[in-house]
Amino acid sequence: MSEGKIEKMEKDFTPQVDALIPETEQLAQAGKLNEAIDRLMSLEKQARNAADPQSTGRILVQVIKLCRDAGNWKLLNEEIVLLSKKHGQLKAATTKMVQEAMTYLEQTPDMATKLELIDTLRTVTDGKIYVEVERARITRMLSKIKEDDGQINEAADILQELQVETFGSMEKREKTDFILEQMRLCLAKHDYIRTQIISKKINTKFFHEKDNEDLKLRFYELMIQHALHEEQYLNVHKYYKQIYDTESIQADKAKWQAALERTVLFVILAPYDNEQSDLLHRIYQDPKLSDLPLYHELAKCFVSIELMRWPRMEELYASTLQQTEVFSTKTSQGVQRWKEMHHRVIEHNIRVIAKYYTRITTKRLTQLLDLNDKDAEEFLSKLVVSKTIHARIDRPAGIISFQVKKDANNILNDWSRDINKLLNLVEKTCHLISKEEMVHSIAKAK
Repeated sequence: MSEGKIEKMEKDFTPQVDALIPETEQLAQAGKLNEAIDRLMSLEKQARNAADPQSTGRILVQVIKLCRDAGNWKLLNEEIVLLSKKHGQLKAATTKMVQEAMTYLEQTPDMATKLELIDTLRTVTDGKIYVEVERARITRMLSKIKEDDGQINEAADILQELQVETFGSMEKREKTDFILEQMRLCLAKHDYIRTQIISKKINTKFFHEKDNEDLKLRFYELMIQHALHEEQYLNVHKYYKQIYDTESIQADKAKWQAALERTVLFVILAPYDNEQSDLLHRIYQDPKLSDLPLYHELAKCFVSIELMRWPRMEELYASTLQQTEVFSTKTSQGVQRWKEMHHRVIEHNIRVIAKYYTRITTKRLTQLLDLNDKDAEEFLSKLVVSKTIHARIDRPAGIISFQVKKDANNILNDWSRDINKLLNLVEKTCHLISKEEMVHSIAKAK
C-alpha cells in the first residue's frame, strides 16, 4: 500500500499464519533462526501483496519476537529496518511491529544494545505520521537516558525535535505532559527564551478540569522558575495565585498557606501600576489572609495611604520574612529581593507624600523617607519618569512641588466652573430673598 492510498484486502491469510507461527517457533528453538525467518518472509510478501494488515502485522511481530528470543539483537535491528522498507508495506503492520519492539527496550542486556534499538526505531518512525506517537515516546526515553548521564543540553535538544502540539493522534493530557517536559529541560539548561516560547503552546483552559490538576501545578511551578529568573514579580504573583486557587491545594492547610504567603510577598515586590494595585487590594480582601496575621498586616501597610518607616518595618518583619526562601540571606537573589522590598516601601512613601503635600522641603522629605538627599532625589526622579507622580524640584531653594501645572484651557475651565457656581449661588440667594419678602408681605396684609 502506497502512502495515503487505502487498498481492499484481497485474501485472508489467517489460517496460513496460524499454522506457520508454531512451526517457526520450533525451528528457532532448534537453532534454525534464519530458516524460520525465511519462511515467515515468504508468507509476509503474499499477505502484504494481498493487503491483509492483520496477518502481515502478526508475521512482522513474529519475526522480531524470534530474534529477541534468540538474543540476536543485531539481527533484530536489521529485520526492523528491512521490514519497514518493504515496497508497499502496510501502515497497520508497521505500527504493530514498532509497538512490539518498544516492549523489548526494557529487556535489552545492556545500555549500548538499548540505545541501538532506540536509534533503529527512531530511524524507522521518522517522517511517518501513523507512528508519530510511538516516535515521541521513544524519543522521550532517549532524552531521559541522556539526562541521567548528565547530558542536559543533548537531552533538551533531542526532546525539542518533537512538535507534539501538531500530533493529532496523541491525547491532550499526554501532549501537555510532553510540552512540560520540554519546558523543564529548557530550564535545566538555562534556555529561558525557549521556555517562554514553548509555554505558549499550552492552553491554560485545559487546567480547569479537575483531572489535570497535577499538570497544572507542574506548569505553574515551571513558570514561577522562569519568572523569578526574569524578575517578573507580578507574573510570579499570578502563578502562585493560580496554585493557591487549585482545589487540591485548598484542601491542604499547609499548602494553601504557603501559596498565599508567596502570593502576598510577590505582589508587594512588583513595581507599582494600576494592575499591581488592583491585585494587591484583591488579595488583601481574601478572607483566608486573616489566618496569616503577619502577612495581613504587611499587605495592610501597602494598601493604607500612610507612611511606613523602614527601620520599623525591618524590626517587625525582617526576622520572619528572611527565614523564607524569597528573602533568604543565604542566597544573592534573596538579598536582592530584600533590597527591592526596601525600594517598594520608599516608593509607597513618596506616593503618600505626593497625596498629602503640594510643596515640601528636600530636608523634610529625606527625614520622612529615611534617606540621604541623593537617594531621595533618585527615587523621586524614577517615579516622575514612570509618570506615577508629578513633581518639580527647585534645587537652589530646596523645595519640591507636587502641584500639577495647569495649561490655559484647564485654567479657563476651572474659572468658568467657579463663575457658574457663584452665579448659581447668587440666583438661589435672590430666590430665597424674594420668597421671604413675599411671605412677609402676605403676613402684613392679614
